[in-house]
Amino acid sequence: MNGFELDIFTERETLFVEVILPLSLAKNYTYRVPFELNNQIEIGKRVVVQFGKHKIYTALISNITTVPPTVYEAKYILDVIDSAPSVTETQLMFWKWMMDYYMCNEGDVMAAALPASLKLASETILILRDNYDDSVELTEKEAIIITTLKKQQKLTINDVSKLLGQKTVYPIINHLLDKELILVAEEVIQKYKPLLKSFIVLNEFYNEEENLKQLFAILDRAPKQLDALLAYLKLNKVGLPISKEQLLEESNCGSAALKALTDKDIFTIFKRPVSRLAAHDDDFSVNFILNDGQQKALNQINTAFKEKDVVLLHGVTASGKTQVYIKLIEEIINTGDGQVLFLLPEIALTTQIVERIKKYFGNSIGVYHSKFNNSERVEIWNKVKHGAFKVVLGARSAVFLPFQNLKLIVIDEEHEPSYKQYDPAPRYQARDSAIYLAHLHKAKVILGSATPSLESYHNALTGKYGLVEMKERFGGVQLPNQQVVSISEETKRKTMVSYFSSVLIKDIDLALSKKEQIVLFQNRRGYATILICATCGYTPKCVNCDVSLTYHKSSGKLHCHYCGFQQSSVNLCPACGSVHVEQKGFGTERIEEELRLLYPEVTIARLDMDTTRTKNGLQQILTDFQDKKTDILIGTQMVAKGLDFDNLSLIGVINADTLLGYPDFRAYERSYQLLAQVAGRAGRRADQGNVCIQTYDADNRIIKQVVDNDYLGMYNDEIAEREKFLYPPFSRMIFIAVKHKDATVLENAAFFLAQTLKAKFGQRVLGPEQPLVSRVRNLYIKQIIIKADKHTAINKVKSVLRETLTEFNAMKEFKSVIIQIDVDPY
Repeated sequence: MNGFELDIFTERETLFVEVILPLSLAKNYTYRVPFELNNQIEIGKRVVVQFGKHKIYTALISNITTVPPTVYEAKYILDVIDSAPSVTETQLMFWKWMMDYYMCNEGDVMAAALPASLKLASETILILRDNYDDSVELTEKEAIIITTLKKQQKLTINDVSKLLGQKTVYPIINHLLDKELILVAEEVIQKYKPLLKSFIVLNEFYNEEENLKQLFAILDRAPKQLDALLAYLKLNKVGLPISKEQLLEESNCGSAALKALTDKDIFTIFKRPVSRLAAHDDDFSVNFILNDGQQKALNQINTAFKEKDVVLLHGVTASGKTQVYIKLIEEIINTGDGQVLFLLPEIALTTQIVERIKKYFGNSIGVYHSKFNNSERVEIWNKVKHGAFKVVLGARSAVFLPFQNLKLIVIDEEHEPSYKQYDPAPRYQARDSAIYLAHLHKAKVILGSATPSLESYHNALTGKYGLVEMKERFGGVQLPNQQVVSISEETKRKTMVSYFSSVLIKDIDLALSKKEQIVLFQNRRGYATILICATCGYTPKCVNCDVSLTYHKSSGKLHCHYCGFQQSSVNLCPACGSVHVEQKGFGTERIEEELRLLYPEVTIARLDMDTTRTKNGLQQILTDFQDKKTDILIGTQMVAKGLDFDNLSLIGVINADTLLGYPDFRAYERSYQLLAQVAGRAGRRADQGNVCIQTYDADNRIIKQVVDNDYLGMYNDEIAEREKFLYPPFSRMIFIAVKHKDATVLENAAFFLAQTLKAKFGQRVLGPEQPLVSRVRNLYIKQIIIKADKHTAINKVKSVLRETLTEFNAMKEFKSVIIQIDVDPY
């Protein structure tokens, strides 16, 4: 029943609302509506409800009825927060699909979808904004809250209830949030700090020619200050803002001269947020013209859209896919009030695309991702809902925004594993969810990648999706020259220098001599992968997880990469007392140290989880590399994602075998994608780049296919194996993780559940087996896999599985067992 039908109810009619609570509940609760609120309720509006004995939550109306619940007496809703729905009915349909498809609860989806400021609960902490506006008009009750917050800094919603002497304070708090006077406290921790840069402006007084002449005469006795002024006037002719950095470089005047000019009020220095990677403006003009290859691709996409809702754009790295996306977005915006969602795998790593598209579409574009605080996210949420943002750029969570008239979804780098949410529920795949979202809005979808996922390419070849290919790089630049070096051969010949082959050393020397930049890729962070006692074989392990600890030299500690546990490093074996404790394996930290010994004069930076923990860590590293302050960048797979550097000429893969040996049916596909994407970062401008891949297994077919740029060969080999062993796309998979702190209870529970499922699904059920890591955070884990071929009705499987798990959870001996379901676990 939707909102417009409410006029059929009388003000004295007893209404009930089914609500979604932001909790993982198997069923939604029904509440009774007080007569005085009958005219205010509407599907998608937020209401205040009591759940449990004392807790008060913000819930969402998902249905309105006159039928009371039969098994319990409905409590009254306490208040209606919204004057208009916060969530659209299309969103609620999307949530329902996500709940059914990914086998989670609707409360899980709500918790993931809504920004925290829209999910107020009685314990929510409120604080005053730093920059609140004192001139905003307040009601008496709002003024009491603000005055109290000035004195005691923070209040919970329960505190506000006591302060005002009333239970229903949520609408008042909502108005204060709307007026941007208060914040939800969690936002302080998550505050996203923009990258600020200093810019120089000449005092307006000196815009007059006569005054400027007098200034020249005054500065005649201060040559450094005069140099700075002359440099400013020269740079100012271009008409672009002048950064402090630019001026110092152009004038060579030194900071002291600049400070003197600022002190004299000749220059004003102001800070403003800038793009993380603002370069390349020169080669990305606003009114660009597509080249022949891009225009052909655009025409083919538009033709394919007449018959297909989804089109896969398979274009080699640096073929200019972004320009094609922009032309497609432009067509939608020019036709009227349509909206576009542009999904990126990791927003922080794809800032260049964000910047280019922002430059093109200006204020009609919004960016949505987890780095923004909740107030900013609510602001974007409301602008999308009211149609103020025509284009939204976002990471996977952007699929939850309240689009009004979605016409196109662009999913860039559609193969990226980052689109999959692993924890907590809903464990959704943003690419697949976006395709369903487009179906609800009757919108079109463009999937873009140089190395598409096997599923997408299979769907394109079998006619489910349209397929458009771009086989040449933009501007005719050649694909990088790739060479494979055998580590074992070089070790035999004793030509390895630490972890670097003679070929890689020669390539690094050549690139440095030309003042070109280098990226080295090693898919392991830390210093040493494990410590091992050479006498007895003891290896330090995590106390909470079944994994060996990784040594990090920067902290001098052993770290667990699963739960974050740390302990001091060991020099003496605690098992046998031997001093022969050796470091085995190597990560980015070790590579960095070795490289500094070989190239002490060179500026080296590292890009991994350890160096990017701070909010601005990642952007600073990338900005420095972009500004050519860094010569060599060592990184994990972060370096493979959408970065575009004009001076990067050499990519070195330190050890490709760490990817190929991973025990997963996707290992070869992912290895090809990662190596091809890393290689694709090289030589993206005028010159052909170089790639050096070091490996023990030089004859591996994946390595050869990467070097030959043979995606089709890799696809044909992999798809044949998938069909033979019945893996996706020829089957659907559901992983069931069974967890418990007691290994014996877990063993019994997993065996019982597996036997029950095998009785219903037969050979489709595999396990229970121990996963690669069988204990994480003190919980032992067993895994059961349901593998249903494409002829099996997957909805029926899910329905039976749900019933089985409900019965299993109700059993007394298994009540404490944790069950996690992951549908399409890849």
